[in-house]
Amino acid sequence: MSVETTYQIKGMTCGHCAQAVTGELTLLTGVRTVDVDVPAGVAKVSSDAPLALDEVRAAVDEAGYELVGIDG
Repeated sequence: MSVETTYQIKGMTCGHCAQAVTGELTLLTGVRTVDVDVPAGVAKVSSDAPLALDEVRAAVDEAGYELVGIDG
């Protein structure tokens, strides 16, 4: 069973942004898939278990963007 979570991310404007965020989130333990929607400003993450918010925030920060919210 996987957990689906949508994270609201501020500052993404292009495909490179999506690649950077995807790359960092994919490194987190348990992450199965990452689907970034730049126009909507969200990243949908499928993981084996709920992810620690501080780890997700750190990954998004490392990519150069800001985690501003979470849905689900």
